[in-house]
Amino acid sequence: MNVQASELSMGARHWRRVTRHPALMEYRRLNFLVAIVNIAVFANGWLNQASAAEQGYALQSIADMALINLSIAILIRQQRVINALFWLATRIPTTWPLWIRWGAGKVFHFGGLHSASAVAGSAWFGFLLWAMVANRLNGASAPSNLTLASSALMLGLMVAMIVSAMAPMRQRFHDVFEQVHRIAGWSVLILFWIQTVSIVSDFHGDLLHSPAFWMLCLLTLSIASPWLTLKKVDVNIVRPSQHVALTRFDYGDTPFSGSSNAISLTPFGQYHAFANVPTPGQAGYRLVISRAGDWTGRFIDNPPDKVWVKGITTSGVARIEVLFRRVVYVGTGSGIGPILPHLFEGRVPCRLIWSTRSPRNTYGDALVDEILAHTDSSLIWDTNERGKPDLTMLALQAVRETSAEAVIVISNQKLTRRVVHDLESLGIPAFGAIWDS
Repeated sequence: MNVQASELSMGARHWRRVTRHPALMEYRRLNFLVAIVNIAVFANGWLNQASAAEQGYALQSIADMALINLSIAILIRQQRVINALFWLATRIPTTWPLWIRWGAGKVFHFGGLHSASAVAGSAWFGFLLWAMVANRLNGASAPSNLTLASSALMLGLMVAMIVSAMAPMRQRFHDVFEQVHRIAGWSVLILFWIQTVSIVSDFHGDLLHSPAFWMLCLLTLSIASPWLTLKKVDVNIVRPSQHVALTRFDYGDTPFSGSSNAISLTPFGQYHAFANVPTPGQAGYRLVISRAGDWTGRFIDNPPDKVWVKGITTSGVARIEVLFRRVVYVGTGSGIGPILPHLFEGRVPCRLIWSTRSPRNTYGDALVDEILAHTDSSLIWDTNERGKPDLTMLALQAVRETSAEAVIVISNQKLTRRVVHDLESLGIPAFGAIWDS
């Protein structure tokens, strides 16, 4: 009996290593779902309009699909929508079955809808441009040259955004990715307005009765809304080492645990999001900024007196801790930042595993002592003294000792994916950032 049970367990483990592989994570499943739906709609439309090339393509149906996909891609990234998704997912009580809470905890994979819908919308837009040209070549008087020109420019910009967002390009040329998305994004929005007005004029329609007009109003508000909250605020910075800047803000905003804010040194420069660290009973919040690139390096070496804050406080991965009765936090280096507010708040009993180089020399005695004061049996692993640990084994041991229901990993991409995959292969719910933007 024990042998059979062991074999069943081993078989289930092997199966989960496949189904829980990063290539099949929820983000990819949402990609696949969007692709299947769009392919099905395209195939159905093509079969129903087999003679379209002779009679002229039904441009409205194609334009509707392009608009639907692009609207999903934009709105799913809107900060208020993100907060609403997290709020809805975390309404599930801890008395519900673990598999339901495990699935709800993957809410942060919503980016799969964003990326797939953006690609699908661009594909539909390409098809729309091709259909418009075909109609014109077949003798149709519409669409106009202005509509064709604006559509062609939009498609070119969309392709540039998609190419720059591909993982190899984004990782190697992140600054270029940011600039392309900002400049091309605003340009596409302007061209979208030009194209919409032009199309309505081409077909002698009424702009105010056009669904595309009202959807475009919503998308414009969604894109512009983060900029409407732009503010320049004072910042107090302490540098316990050349690797870290501990920043403190107090401008009337005390964010919730498990959230982030985006800051920049200039109003229209690069914005970087960092996990907020509010302290119960204190106004304001802190950010832990470590040296991880050119921007953070300049920030630490030349600490500013003021920074720009854009958008609203936005939910992040660790927000899902409330779905579980007890959790284990695994962090490396500055990954301690997103974990800190949950340790301080103590809303969910937890065990901390933090692997970092010379924690007191790097982050300062004050922060390390604060962590120890708010946790029990925490493991702070000094990699300078003990080398790199096997975080999967340490997390597994902590789960067994505390009967934790989930593990939340805050680390670099490679390590996060490995630990999450290892633990979920063992049937332990595990969560970590997916670097989808």
